[in-house]
Amino acid sequence: MFTLHGAIRQAWAVALAVAVLLHAAAAQAGFQLAPAELKLQGNFATAQILVTATAADGRTDERSADLTMNAAYRSANPQIAAVSDAGRVTAVGNGEAEILVTVSGETRPVKVQVAGIAADPKISFAREIIPILSKAGCNAGACHASQFGKAGFKLSVFGYAPEEDYQAIVRDAQGRRVNLLEPPRSLVLLKPTRTIPHGGNRRIEPGSVDYQIVLAWLGGGAPASPRSEPAVTGIRVAPNRHVGELGFTQQLQVTATYSDGHTRDVTAWAKFDSMDDAVVHVTPAGLVHSTARGQAPVMVRFEGQAETAMMVSPYASGADAAVNLADWKDENYIDALAAQKFKELGIPPAPLCDDATFLRRAYLDAIGTLPSVAEANAFLDSTDPAKRRKLVDQLLGLTGDPKQDVHNGDYAAYWSVKYADLIRSASTTVGEQGMWTLHNWLRESLGKNVPFDQFVRELLTATGSTYMNGPANYFRISASPAELAEVTAQTFLGVRLQCAKCHHHPFEKYSQADYYGFAAFFARVGAKESDEFGVFGGEQVIALRSSGEVQHPKTDLAVPPTLLDGTHPAESFDRRQALARWMTAPENHLLARNMANRYAAYLLGRGLVEPVDDMRATNPPSNGALLDALAERFVKNGFNLKLLLRDIMTSRLYQLSSVPTKGNAADDRFYSHYRVKRLTAESLVDAIDYAAGTRTKFENMPLGARAIQLPDADYKNYSLRTFGKPKRASVCECERVADPNLSQALHTLNGDLVAGKIADPKGRVAGLVDAKKSFEEIVTELYLVTLCRRPTADEMAMSRKFLEQNPEPKAFYEDLLWSLINSKQFLFVH
Repeated sequence: MFTLHGAIRQAWAVALAVAVLLHAAAAQAGFQLAPAELKLQGNFATAQILVTATAADGRTDERSADLTMNAAYRSANPQIAAVSDAGRVTAVGNGEAEILVTVSGETRPVKVQVAGIAADPKISFAREIIPILSKAGCNAGACHASQFGKAGFKLSVFGYAPEEDYQAIVRDAQGRRVNLLEPPRSLVLLKPTRTIPHGGNRRIEPGSVDYQIVLAWLGGGAPASPRSEPAVTGIRVAPNRHVGELGFTQQLQVTATYSDGHTRDVTAWAKFDSMDDAVVHVTPAGLVHSTARGQAPVMVRFEGQAETAMMVSPYASGADAAVNLADWKDENYIDALAAQKFKELGIPPAPLCDDATFLRRAYLDAIGTLPSVAEANAFLDSTDPAKRRKLVDQLLGLTGDPKQDVHNGDYAAYWSVKYADLIRSASTTVGEQGMWTLHNWLRESLGKNVPFDQFVRELLTATGSTYMNGPANYFRISASPAELAEVTAQTFLGVRLQCAKCHHHPFEKYSQADYYGFAAFFARVGAKESDEFGVFGGEQVIALRSSGEVQHPKTDLAVPPTLLDGTHPAESFDRRQALARWMTAPENHLLARNMANRYAAYLLGRGLVEPVDDMRATNPPSNGALLDALAERFVKNGFNLKLLLRDIMTSRLYQLSSVPTKGNAADDRFYSHYRVKRLTAESLVDAIDYAAGTRTKFENMPLGARAIQLPDADYKNYSLRTFGKPKRASVCECERVADPNLSQALHTLNGDLVAGKIADPKGRVAGLVDAKKSFEEIVTELYLVTLCRRPTADEMAMSRKFLEQNPEPKAFYEDLLWSLINSKQFLFVH
């Protein structure tokens, strides 16, 4: 019987076995120490030693085993430097010492120099006390950093406002939280050590280094930090990537860099979190344990800075790890990088999909439309080995031949809907005329394949009438500088700034100052009413004002326009110009990475980063090399969206079968098989109309207009609502719900609308029967207009059998079409 206790015992048994193997390997090949020398400055300075197994030639790489927990440590002079069983060194006294590290009988020294130890140390509140509170979780959202704090004691989230925290600890409540006469009796020590009752349980061990630091700070009079004190500007995690067999352990080491250039080991005060507890576990000390096969990042945070370390345990090992990629070619950079990931993880990819599957997949992904019967037959009958690549070029309008590029209008219409969703174009927001003007601009830009950097610049710097200049409506949809900052960052850079509005982003480097500095680019954009179209026309004119600033909510001071890289561009009349130049600069990869990730998600069913619009440092891609390559190629090709689509659609990765194999069934992140996805609401409504030979009349649109051509957000159409057409209320991609539900199934299975279309006397079935088409012709056409393939011999034989049992042929063909429309092969892209 499976028990949790038994599972834990098995996991540790695997870990122990791996540790024994690593121990034996280290005895044969040796080991490396990092750092080889230590310089510790000041009281309580600490540093983490990493011990890594080396190959026969003395080198290490990401697959080198970590021996930190297998080594024995001893200080040759404990009066100078102490060392823990886990290899953490702590400064004790001024002077020099050696830490002796022993692995498998071999001992090597780490030289240690300690300076700055004082009898009465000066402890910095911001530099040393705040990290201790953060590590202990005291300033977490569930504790004293909650909205109203706990027990009348409130701290800022993750210490983002040290001045306020100092006031709360030292000054508030009549100073009762500190006892400067008897520091050990201070509440700030008694509570977290649980010397007296504490609802948060024990957070600091009595006598620990953290305890001694707080005690020394109190003993020194609990001073505030000087305003000129250097701030943390970044952290580095070592190793930032490790590949090992199931059960491996890996100690992490964290180094902080300060604004004055000096560095400090902060492993002891960094916070570690596994981003996938099912794959890896990490201790508060930064020791990673592999608990399952797969890939997972560990998030590391310190003083507003965040990084990740990627941990990988291949799905297969030994002889089973060999992935046969003999039929893969490296002509496409996407396939080469995907193959590297398959080999690394031991995941065998699925074979190629058949022609009919690719045909339907390509049409629906590129233009949201099913192929005609003639187009399907031509492709299926073609023996041209390059027909898939040629089909992609035809769908994207890249052949250069107007006779072949007949789908460019469909392409523009289909992708206009996606961009209108992101920008949130809706008549309820910008009026009927404004919505149409913006829609026409989107459709024209996409149809002409305007470079995306130009597209973004036109949108972000637009002025003028919202009825005459489509992009100007962007500033009517989002009117305030704060909302414009959030929408712009998330839509085009994949950066979610919302958290930084109130406090430092918990998983990013962005602060409140960054948030309001970014909003300042839009502070002088205004709108005024116009009567050009009559006093009731509702036209607005977007114009620039000569003044306008954004104030920081805590200081009430104006915040200068600040790019997300921290730089301040030169002041100009239209601040947005500098922002647009920075966002679209080839060397700024935020825009290109964001779009490459979105298009990977659109075509492959899942982004390299998920959620697709959350491209933060602590949310790394499943295949970083592939995302980088897609982004670099996108920039190199002049921000050409069609070429980005073609790169992905002509890759073998895109053309894999959606049927998982035994070796890749568990994979849902690395594209080893095509990820099945449901048709979008618009494509599904059009597909049903096309299969049934009918047309849907949409509100305020002429009969014959298709769903992928609809410019507005909300229509009184039950099918569109049921299948998740978004109302464009949110900038998040998640507003378009892709998960199937019961109401959708009932709508297609039992709904009168679908049944009525199938039985329409002017529909496809009636037309085929009235034309006296043969049984084979009718059944074949019904399969082609729904599944884009011809029926198999078994399907044809079964259809004939059912036809013979049905006294009314037309009723049988209607039932057959109903069955095909309700099949998963029709409702989903395979």
